Amino acid sequence: MQVQPPPPPYRRRATVLAGNSPEEVKLAAVAISLDVRLRSAEMPFTMQERALRHARSLLGSTQHRANPTPLALSLKKEFDSVYGPAWHCVVGKSFGSFVTYSPGGFVYFSIDSLSFLLFKTEVHLVKESSSN
Repeated sequence: MQVQPPPPPYRRRATVLAGNSPEEVKLAAVAISLDVRLRSAEMPFTMQERALRHARSLLGSTQHRANPTPLALSLKKEFDSVYGPAWHCVVGKSFGSFVTYSPGGFVYFSIDSLSFLLFKTEVHLVKESSSN
């Protein structure tokens, strides 16, 4: 019995993308081109793309490569400034998490050996009660 080699990677990706929306296909193409592995998301495609592109550009700059904390801070600030508060970001080689996030505000992806968790929570103003 002769064993067939697996199909080339591009053919497997095309099979996975068949039947998906144009936005999903575009995001998958962006992730492939940036060499990003999108692990889980509940976020509009345009926001996911912004997160992937911003993280990849940060890793391309030598000033952020050694320390994940500035990466997390930069991605958090980017999303706070564009989409409003309150975004939270965790970046590292190994971490566990269990988070509650606002609808449409969660993405988890990895680039090289780093994982990125970006999520949004709601902010409610607390009014102090006046003492009489």
